[in-house]
Amino acid sequence: MTSQWISRRSLLGGSLAGAALVAAGGTASRAATVADVADRADRPPALDTQALHDAVSDLSHPPATSAQLRVSRGSDHWYGTAGATDPTDGRSPRPDDRFRAGSVTKVLVATVVLQLWAERRLELDAPIGRYLPRLLPPDSARITVAQLLDHTSGLPDHRGVPDLSTPEAVLRHRFDRWTPQKWVDTVTQDPLKFRPGTAQEYRGINYVLLALLVEELTGRPYGEAIASRVLRPLGLRHSLIPGDDPRLHGPHVHGFLRMTDGSLSDVTVYDQSGSWGEGELVSSLDDLFRIQQALFSGELLPPRAMEQLFTMPPDTVRMLDGGPARYSMGLQKATVNGVTFWGKTGETYGYRTRVFATRDRRSSFVLSYTPTPLTTDEDMTQRVAAVLTS
Repeated sequence: MTSQWISRRSLLGGSLAGAALVAAGGTASRAATVADVADRADRPPALDTQALHDAVSDLSHPPATSAQLRVSRGSDHWYGTAGATDPTDGRSPRPDDRFRAGSVTKVLVATVVLQLWAERRLELDAPIGRYLPRLLPPDSARITVAQLLDHTSGLPDHRGVPDLSTPEAVLRHRFDRWTPQKWVDTVTQDPLKFRPGTAQEYRGINYVLLALLVEELTGRPYGEAIASRVLRPLGLRHSLIPGDDPRLHGPHVHGFLRMTDGSLSDVTVYDQSGSWGEGELVSSLDDLFRIQQALFSGELLPPRAMEQLFTMPPDTVRMLDGGPARYSMGLQKATVNGVTFWGKTGETYGYRTRVFATRDRRSSFVLSYTPTPLTTDEDMTQRVAAVLTS
């Protein structure tokens, strides 16, 4: 799923230098003053921690049972929580509690694909049918790896999937079992929606195909490829692709849905096979912050792959609603009050996650909260973004 707020807004070092300053006397004092002023001008303003606290403490807009936020701006860092991991026990969330991170999964899939590209094991401009023959109809098989990464594939809409437009329907279908092949089959019954590369439409199925590509090239489950290439190298102990396991283990945050009769139903236990390859990730706030910092610093990708990660489609490519493209080859771009953030939104029933940073990492945040409506506005994300860009 994609977030609505994103779619709308979008000193001197070394002994010689030190000696020269000492010898200069009064000039040194003036120089130091000028340097201090310049440094202060370049330094981001201090975090308004009270405003951040207020941003996540309002669990009525949207209705939610808990929230966690980690923020970094310059040398300032802040972490805050609200609500409880489970209203029945009242325990406050902790930064190592697990939760469902939804489509943040796509960032990890894209990272592995770009690693494989940097290793010259695939070509971004190659058709997906070269690597996954006989999986798709001829027109779809010509879609390139790059067009899957940046959501310009034009794949048809799904057919034969359950209607999950009510919370009761979500509960009825939460243990439905899907295979990747069965899920791909739901987009093979109609013509392409548009010529690949000419428009942009955010689609999870693009990353199902990319996860299958990872499995084909590595010879292992895509979750194991992510673990061996990203999670274990970063020393992350609370993140995983759960596979067939519908439960969250260890300390975790519960997700709830508000039923039409007003009652709350716990939806923490949920078969994630319908999100295979694009929305399965289980993680924690601290782990997501570590992933964000490692990815943006170049720790996970070499420079030429980093450029691909941040590459947007040409300006002529628009979203289907006519707005400018907002997805690169693995990330989501959003400009708020003149500040451009890159990252990813993640949603699954009962959970919502936002992981964003400026490209230079001067300002970054990871927000995770547990909204109870089936669909809801981005009030909390907007409040956080407003504080960071004010």
